[in-house]
Amino acid sequence: MHEISLIRTIFNTLEAEFSPAELERMAAIDLRVGRLSNVEPVLMQNAFRAVTTAEEKYQQVELNIEAVPVEIYCADCGVNSTIENYKFACAVCGRPNNNVVKGTELLIHRVRFGE
Repeated sequence: MHEISLIRTIFNTLEAEFSPAELERMAAIDLRVGRLSNVEPVLMQNAFRAVTTAEEKYQQVELNIEAVPVEIYCADCGVNSTIENYKFACAVCGRPNNNVVKGTELLIHRVRFGE
């Protein structure tokens, strides 16, 4: 389950960016997870609970995950289309298209702190 290593990497990244005092006040981590990122939000939540429970660290922190849809750009029409049911075609002209511009990301979008 690679989600556990992803959660540990997220915590390592935050520990490198914030002071111990700031980390003690951390209340929530907001992630953006693209549908093509090979990450399942439910498995990330489970991995988050497993890591915070096993390591007794950051148990007060909440993990919020925003699923980012897949979006393509059609150079012929000049428009972005959201992909449904993995049908990679322009919504305007219907041409097949694999120019993905959104939906592959796995980002720490925001870190929220309490008082």
